Amino acid sequence: MNIYVGNLDFKVSESDLEEVFSAFGTVSSCKIITDKFSGRSKGFGFITMDDQDEANKAIEELNGTALKDREIIVNEAKPKKEF
Repeated sequence: MNIYVGNLDFKVSESDLEEVFSAFGTVSSCKIITDKFSGRSKGFGFITMDDQDEANKAIEELNGTALKDREIIVNEAKPKKEF
């Protein structure tokens, strides 16, 4: 399952994010989206977890919790819209 994580502090690294989610199961990928010019975090990222139950538990328990002093938004990622 692909999981969206929003409202991230700009200091949160991919390893920080992976560490938080790995408490709920195996994380197959972790990506924080960055600005292509400055390289700075855009404040959101995506986690991929293969096990549906582990992913749902992570979403349920992490949504609204604080990570580096910011309340994060965690939910199932929606497919990218085609224009």
